[in-house]
Amino acid sequence: MAVKSDIEIARAATLEPIQEIARELGIPQDSLIPYGHDKAKICADFVASKSNGEDGKLILVTAVSPTPAGEGKTTTTVGLGDGMNLIGKNTLICLREPSLGPCFGMKGGAAGGGYAQVVPMTDINLHFTGDFHAIGAANNLLAALIDNHLHWENSLNIDPRRITWRRVVDMNDRALRSVTSGLGGYVNGVVREDGFDITAASEIMAILCLANDLEELEERLGKVVLGYTRDNLPVTVRELNAHGAMTALLRDAMQPNLVQTLENNPALMHGGPFANIAHGCNSVMATKTGLKLADYVITEAGFGADLGAEKFFNIKCRKAGLSPDAVVLVATVKALKMHGGVAKDELGKENVEALRDGCRNLERHLRNLAKFGVPVAVAINRFTADTDAEVEIVRAFCEPFHVRAIVCTHWADGGKGTADLAEHIVKLCDGGTAQFRTLYGDDLSLWEKTATIAREIYGADDIIADKKIRRQFAKLERDGYGKYPICMAKTQYSFSTDPNLLGAPSGHVVPIREIRLAAGAEFVVVVCGTIMTMPGMPREPAASAIYVDDEGRIEGLF
Repeated sequence: MAVKSDIEIARAATLEPIQEIARELGIPQDSLIPYGHDKAKICADFVASKSNGEDGKLILVTAVSPTPAGEGKTTTTVGLGDGMNLIGKNTLICLREPSLGPCFGMKGGAAGGGYAQVVPMTDINLHFTGDFHAIGAANNLLAALIDNHLHWENSLNIDPRRITWRRVVDMNDRALRSVTSGLGGYVNGVVREDGFDITAASEIMAILCLANDLEELEERLGKVVLGYTRDNLPVTVRELNAHGAMTALLRDAMQPNLVQTLENNPALMHGGPFANIAHGCNSVMATKTGLKLADYVITEAGFGADLGAEKFFNIKCRKAGLSPDAVVLVATVKALKMHGGVAKDELGKENVEALRDGCRNLERHLRNLAKFGVPVAVAINRFTADTDAEVEIVRAFCEPFHVRAIVCTHWADGGKGTADLAEHIVKLCDGGTAQFRTLYGDDLSLWEKTATIAREIYGADDIIADKKIRRQFAKLERDGYGKYPICMAKTQYSFSTDPNLLGAPSGHVVPIREIRLAAGAEFVVVVCGTIMTMPGMPREPAASAIYVDDEGRIEGLF
């Protein structure tokens, strides 16, 4: 019997009207803005009305360092949510929205997989409710207003050479990383160097995901530093008077999106910053709303725990006052064997020694997570080729860390495949053992915060940067931004800045190439190694397999 693809499974699902999903959460029909029959936005007034009351328990799903073998973090998040609802726990999942860039570039769809998906899968992966487009429009409105200001009197004395605001597009396009704008004579504006990031890396994405309401969104937008004067003084969006119009473009995008899983359980999908170049978490608004609507909320953070989980704890939880109750660390036998040196085309063969060696990556993540004071469980996302001996090695490896490793088969079995994990996570949450803490305090210098992440999380000896970068760190301190947390932009494939250095490398140094102030988001982006805030497409992009069939159905989204 042929294995069904993700899109075939999603297409065969029986969806409930989104109003029924909302009703089970206590959301009245007049508090929904439907987008068809199977997705809707939740009105801001209803979200605001839920600001008081008791919170549910918060569970983070993260993973070992990603490999081409796949880890299934989103799939596990969905499967665990279905599993906890299956055992009678009122549970809601909070996810990020997919970006079109990876969808057409490297990854294909990003709504879970197998029988652990959020649906409608095609809509979610392609445009969804337009949030990304609204963020891109607001970002590029600001860019246009900056260039328009330069073209006329430039009363703010903005130095064209010191503009830090970049344009964005929601597509992987390496040709746009560095551009020259304003060519063609005086009527086309001021000639200057410019560039594009992917929309998920826009500071506006971060602001939308960290703001509690529309008022805070506008306040944060006004604080954005767009560049500097000829006297090297910061210029803000509020001084340009752009924050009002940007807020107008983002008004509807600020409202969380409600969808459902294949098992008709609720899911909030809102915001979509990447974890390798941004902070990698869904919106604070969606998470906090979920905590008022359900007894348990499961959310995820992008890529491995060294990126997504670190930023979830040190940025999102710090800024939003969240205190997680449990963490699920997703691992696969295949990924761990790859970290142990096995080539991708050899992963189907049993290799006990390579698996043991690759478990060093799992160990590093377990030791790192322990520093945040939240109890951890390991979800072994089992593939059919995994042998019992290999699974037992992973389970036994976790025992000395007082961590249970539980086999999960949610890709094939849906919620039933995570029932054991669900029971254990409920015990961890209800046990009250979490003593959450961040990795560093606000008063540490920006340089020392960066070094602390490199040493404590990446296993590095130190960080390095040239004099120009060091001067920028010092200037940010002088300008009053020293209390901000750090958002590391780094390859997701390794604890180092070399994507080919798998496992658990130690003793390396982390080179800092660039720093960017995100004054509205209230963090400092530290760009390390060769990581790009505008990704490129691979030699064979996923777009090559996506098409519309004779019946008008979209195919190829995995």
